[in-house]
Amino acid sequence: MKTTTTLITASVCTTALAWSASLLADDDFITLASTTSTENSGLFDAIIPTFTEATGIDVRVVAVGTGQAFEIGRRGDADSLLVHDTAGEEQFVADGYATERLDVMYNDFVIVGPSDDPAGISDSESVADAFARIAESGSPFASRGDDSGTNRAELRLWEDAGVTPQGEWYRELGSGMGPTLNTAAGMDAYTFTDRATWVAFDNPQNLTLLFEGDEALFNQYGSLLLSEERHPHLKHDLAAQWHQWLVSEEGQQAIADFEVDGQQLFFPNAK
Repeated sequence: MKTTTTLITASVCTTALAWSASLLADDDFITLASTTSTENSGLFDAIIPTFTEATGIDVRVVAVGTGQAFEIGRRGDADSLLVHDTAGEEQFVADGYATERLDVMYNDFVIVGPSDDPAGISDSESVADAFARIAESGSPFASRGDDSGTNRAELRLWEDAGVTPQGEWYRELGSGMGPTLNTAAGMDAYTFTDRATWVAFDNPQNLTLLFEGDEALFNQYGSLLLSEERHPHLKHDLAAQWHQWLVSEEGQQAIADFEVDGQQLFFPNAK
């Protein structure tokens, strides 16, 4: 009887230890609030396994617009942010929600639209000129309208063009980049997109890339280290490893190595 009791006790202890180890392993992850452009392009599928192999930490991505990512960070519902609105990121730090912001990578925005280009933007002198031509022609334009980094950049460019976008031609969708491109394709409309999502997009129908190359289309991405004082419950140690890995030699190389159809979509530029 004593031997049986000892065996049962040992078995229970072994099961409890295994269960505890499993819980610890399950806890080795962070929640990252990031943009639909980084998710839709396939970047995270390419680089997160490299980070996990190096650190044992998994990264679970919540893909939303940058404005929504900021709100998630303010609430303390994510451990880390990777977004693309430098002015907004700097304000986020100034407001005390993050202690550090680092440049990670960049790409650019482009304007895509119907191949027959009814607004004639393909020979525009600047992106402001292209936006003005779209407005003047009344050609359909599909806007994300979701307070994302892309949407914020688009609105700044309308302002630079001296245009207040409104009326039947301007459709605010409140959706991510992929769905917005799908809607634009279905409407035969112009839209403003990051290049990475456009290259990875597999339903262009009659859409084609019509305008690119203006310096105003530069698109910087930054990582934010959230405030431990404001949100002590977050996984700050694990998030700091992700934050630093992104700007490390290994992380920057992983970003540079990511390609779709032979095209590099993000360019590392950590300082």
